[in-house]
Amino acid sequence: MNLGVLGCADIAWRMVLPAVERASGIRVAAVASRDADKAGKFARRFECDAVVGYESLLERSDVDAVYIPLPNALHVPWAVEAVKAGKHLLVEKPLAPSLAEARSLVELAETCGVVVVEGFMFLHHSQHRAVAEVVASGRIGAVREFSAVFGIPGLPADNIRYSSSLGGGALLDLGVYPLRAAQFFLGDVSVAGAVSTVDGVDVGGAVLVEGDGRIGRLAYGMQHGYQCSYSLWGSHGRITVDRAFTTPAGMAPNVLVEQPSGNSRLELPADDQFRNMVEDFARVVRTGEHAHGEVLRQAALVSAVQEFSDRR
Repeated sequence: MNLGVLGCADIAWRMVLPAVERASGIRVAAVASRDADKAGKFARRFECDAVVGYESLLERSDVDAVYIPLPNALHVPWAVEAVKAGKHLLVEKPLAPSLAEARSLVELAETCGVVVVEGFMFLHHSQHRAVAEVVASGRIGAVREFSAVFGIPGLPADNIRYSSSLGGGALLDLGVYPLRAAQFFLGDVSVAGAVSTVDGVDVGGAVLVEGDGRIGRLAYGMQHGYQCSYSLWGSHGRITVDRAFTTPAGMAPNVLVEQPSGNSRLELPADDQFRNMVEDFARVVRTGEHAHGEVLRQAALVSAVQEFSDRR
């Protein structure tokens, strides 16, 4: 599958396009930028074509699918143009800043016969399936609570995450991870409450979710000491996963299982979530299988958090 890239974002340079190089069934065909020098830099590094202008890339017949790592506010406008051009989509999270926009985009994609994938790379790391299997085995009893945090230290003042016009803010950049993880482990959940701290944009927040008699406590922020973990608290024990959303490809997972009989660590192999993600995207494009329902459930949770926070 030939992949086109809209924009020369840092995440594309450092993570996603190197993962495409490691993957099978997919290759980078072209990278587009409004800046010819930036496009040329990417083209030399990844041995693909440099394209000036996003429109020009979407017109190419040799591009089957498009990866969009643009600022959040530009995801939907360019996703719509890509879908209209008949391109399958891998879009950096969040796919859309609201449920209404996500629903409109998914409906358009289904009408045009293309698939849309939201780029939550962490879901493709095998450690999370292993944790789910431990939970299903009953080692920690019935799950009572899920908790997750994702926080990073403050960033330079000119970082796009502080720009409201570009869709910045801690919820869309970081909070979406704990929300998506809560869905993964708890299933269909709803937002019971949310608060946020605002300084130009939201710079941190906390969310309470509930579903099937279980609760989730989620926190996120970008003025914090680094934290990236989740835990499942059961009737007989607890499982905690560190570096849960950003596990490097060469690092063995850090999974602690606490039980009355003692603590132990799961012996799990290193995995490559970025490579797995792009290979799965290629598979989804080939088969036509999609998870548009999951995309919409995630967008609904994000919108609910925003609504709760706006009430304060």
